[in-house]
Amino acid sequence: MHPYFNHIQLGYFGFIPFLACIAWTLMAGASSDVLHAFQFYSLGILAFMAGSLWRAGEQTYKQAILAVIVVIPYPLLSIAAPQWLLLYLAIAYWLVYFIERNSARWGDYHKDYQKMRTVLTSLVFVSHLFMIAQALELNT
Repeated sequence: MHPYFNHIQLGYFGFIPFLACIAWTLMAGASSDVLHAFQFYSLGILAFMAGSLWRAGEQTYKQAILAVIVVIPYPLLSIAAPQWLLLYLAIAYWLVYFIERNSARWGDYHKDYQKMRTVLTSLVFVSHLFMIAQALELNT
């Protein structure tokens, strides 16, 4: 078993709440409570992902700034319409992914970890697009 096995397993387990919100919406219809739960969970996971990029002494100044910029808009987004917050989150997950992928350490990661990051970023992005559609449905 390689040293990234736990990270990979936890990464996939972390997708379960996203999936649960989508399943709930599919079964019960669009709900502002489920939409808010999805948003709060997504904000927490994105903050964690951005924070994991911020490795003191291991990155360039530009990489450190990019990792912090991802979470700076949070207070401003609290007053935005849900679809705009979800759009920001969908884009920010890709930004965090590309920052990590362009880091010097990416090549040191196991290929299964790299695959997991790509797959999960794609799944999280699509789940955000689905929830944007739900937010738009609630606003009509």
